[in-house]
Amino acid sequence: MTAENFIDKLIELMDTDATLTLSTKLADVEDWDSLSMVSFFSFCNTTLSRKVSPDEIKSARTVEDLFKLVNS
Repeated sequence: MTAENFIDKLIELMDTDATLTLSTKLADVEDWDSLSMVSFFSFCNTTLSRKVSPDEIKSARTVEDLFKLVNS
């Protein structure tokens, strides 16, 4: 998955109008909340068949951190 495709999917999962880049800090995105985390968790574990833990998602600080989780 390319970074651009990942960001588009993340925007869709978060249902946000925010402009995201890999360097965007998740704490600065109002729509990055517990529902978004659950949606991201589900996306990784079902759609991508990439097993990530809730702790890995919680420890992510930037969009790039999440990107690395799905591409590791």
